[in-house]
Amino acid sequence: MPSLWRQTAPIAPRPPLQGGLGAEAAVIGGGLAGILTAALLQEAGVDTVVLEADRIGSGQTENTTAKVTSQHGMFCRRLEQSLGPDAARLYAGAGQQALEWYQQLLWDRRIECGWERLPAYLYAVEEEDALLQEFAAQERAGLPVRLTEDAGLPFPVAGAVRCENQAQFHPLRLLRALAEELTIWEGTRVLEAEGDQLRTTGGTVRAKHIIFCCHFPLVNAPGYYFLRMHQERSYVVALEGTPAVPGMYYSADSGGASLRMAEGLLLVGGGSHRTGENREGGKYEALRRWAGLHFPGASEAGHWSAQDCMTLDGMPYMGRFSASTPQWYVATGFGKWGMTASMAAAHLIRDQILGQENAWAQLFSPQRFTPAASAGRLLEEGLHAARDLARLPLTPPRAAAEALPPGHGGVVEWDGRKAGVYKDPEGRCHVVDPRCPHLGCQLEWNPDEKSWDCPCHGSRFDCQGKLLTGPAQSGLRGEGLP
Repeated sequence: MPSLWRQTAPIAPRPPLQGGLGAEAAVIGGGLAGILTAALLQEAGVDTVVLEADRIGSGQTENTTAKVTSQHGMFCRRLEQSLGPDAARLYAGAGQQALEWYQQLLWDRRIECGWERLPAYLYAVEEEDALLQEFAAQERAGLPVRLTEDAGLPFPVAGAVRCENQAQFHPLRLLRALAEELTIWEGTRVLEAEGDQLRTTGGTVRAKHIIFCCHFPLVNAPGYYFLRMHQERSYVVALEGTPAVPGMYYSADSGGASLRMAEGLLLVGGGSHRTGENREGGKYEALRRWAGLHFPGASEAGHWSAQDCMTLDGMPYMGRFSASTPQWYVATGFGKWGMTASMAAAHLIRDQILGQENAWAQLFSPQRFTPAASAGRLLEEGLHAARDLARLPLTPPRAAAEALPPGHGGVVEWDGRKAGVYKDPEGRCHVVDPRCPHLGCQLEWNPDEKSWDCPCHGSRFDCQGKLLTGPAQSGLRGEGLP
């Protein structure tokens, strides 16, 4: 179903591109990262266009929980151990600066988007020791934190790290306001990029600077981001009839939930898993059970899901796309913290295009390789992709299509061959080729979203094969195709 943000902030459509054009800068992707980048470049006098495959804000931006915070879960201690205390301080400083950039932007442009400064809490119900270590690392990194046993929640916690003066907002109201002054082409998918040219579904675009803000880069080489990232899904249930919580919350416990208030509703998030690894489903039900335990009497007002790009070392890739493409830039790999990272990335890329220094350029450089944090994960990603590539030709169908109950899907035998089949509630079968058109991995059925998901790189397709999320650039072949 549409997220709360989409339901409460309709955005007027923009036409698709029809014919070629030229600009000084072209931003691929109309989420908040792309719109912020375009707005900053336009403000600096750089003629900029935005190319969006669907509707602006239709990806992660409309599905986020929209928290802007420099307290990114249990991350500071890991970063300190892998890259050292200076890197942890730089990373924390980027988050704090992003908060102030948002504040200034909203003030300067008089944008109303529900911006609210609140404390963020990292809380633990079960185990406090790891939380204490994370608190010490966050304090060393310069974050405005303190320990507390009173997190303002209607259930007891073992402890919490309170980070002062963070923020939450309505992402689509901000995006809508920024988009008013920009040149945006919706329904315009970029198919290829080469040099200063982009081939799109509506014509060729030439630009001196090309910025990939399309969540997962559509280009495999150079950059090789598909070897350096995977995608994860997470789920949100919106509740009414709960007491208001006085901050934003992220659980340090396995199986815990994130919380924030929005439009009078309590958003309960969690259930993270690697995209393509949810064959059993039940993620929404698990959140409902958690909510019933901690907020008895509440009722569900809606639910939706999100998808995040995860890098090898847990930090975003922001800046120049690759050494061989100095006029290309990228913003990706935001993890669970896309609203904070979007603002930091927009400023970093603007600074690089304008030839200005940026304090975080080296830390977030897409060309970085940090053996302590990345080597093991790089091997793990390679083995994971190899396993899923081999699954299609080497594993048999799990059952015959006839065995699927209505409302379910799976990789089964259909007409003597292996196929992806979804049987709708009326018993009609929707048959697709189970190979991801990106690099050929076997897709898996996600029963919570009724979608075909790629466990290698996170592309997603609806039950009839329509492309939902890249890096794939086309949908799935249907019934009757070899």
